[in-house]
This record gives sequence, structure tokens and C-alpha cells, in this order.
Amino acid sequence: MAGEHGTRDDRPGNAEPETTMDPALADAHERVAELEDLRRRALADLDNARKRAARDLDRERERERARVATEWLAVLDNLERALAHAGSDAHAVIDGVRAVRDQAVGLLDRLGYPRRDESGVPFDPSRHAAVGTRAGTGAPPGTVVEVVQPGYGDGERQLRPAMVVVAAEEDG
Repeated sequence: MAGEHGTRDDRPGNAEPETTMDPALADAHERVAELEDLRRRALADLDNARKRAARDLDRERERERARVATEWLAVLDNLERALAHAGSDAHAVIDGVRAVRDQAVGLLDRLGYPRRDESGVPFDPSRHAAVGTRAGTGAPPGTVVEVVQPGYGDGERQLRPAMVVVAAEEDG
């Protein structure tokens, strides 16, 4: 056998492993590894940013809820005062409840939800919900003649539309 005398053995399975790789191929493998590492890091950074944004949003929601609840404490305090005077003059209690109602309406307005309770205006389906019609009002057809329940807000920022009665065509 040739292998015993220092010559190369050409039998299958006894070939020497090739230790040299084409330099261009080695550079490409190295670049792929770098890019894969960058991709993993970018995905991790994106996931961390998403989690941080979710935490920030939750904190901001909680702060806003606390701010609104704090605003409502003044309304609650005034209701408590009105109830404390319930045994005294009925007119004073009514005036107190009316003042608290005005305070609550003002609070909703400051929060961006103004009260909408106008009658005599044209019916607008984006601001009104018709709960009935009435003939013989003297108002043009399609005019709001009664506000059954006020609405709050405008356009896209509407808590609820006003429930209204609308003038109908005169029977004739």
C-alpha cells in the first residue's frame, strides 16, 4: 500500500479534509452571520420598544383616569353638601342640586364634551336621535321642537346624541 511509505492513500474515505475555503465564500459566510446578528438585535429592540410603548400608554391612561376622577370629586362633594341640607329649606336643596348639575355640565365641557340641548334648530342625524315627531307646532318640518335628553360632544368626540322630538308636516 502506498500509505505505508509516506505517499498519499487515494482510497475513498481516507481523503485529507480540505482546510482552505475560498476567501470570497468565507467573507460571504461572515457577512451573513453579521447580518443575522443585526436582524436578531433589531427584532429584540423592536420588541422592547413595543413593550415600553404599551407600558407608557397604560401609565398615561391611568393618569388621565385619575385626573378625571379627581375633577368629579368636587361634584360629589357638592352633592354630599346638598344632601346634608335635605332636611332644611327645599328651595335651598333644589338650588344646590341645580348648582351641582351646572358644575357637572361644566366639567364635561372642559373635558371636550359640551352639552347639546338646543331646540328650534334643524334636525341633524349626526347630533340628534329622533324619538318622535309632532305636528301642529308651527315650526318648519325637520326642526327640533323638544329635547327629551341632551347630547354631549361634537362630531367625532360625541358621548351621545341628543334625543329629540322633530316637527312633522302639518296634517292637511
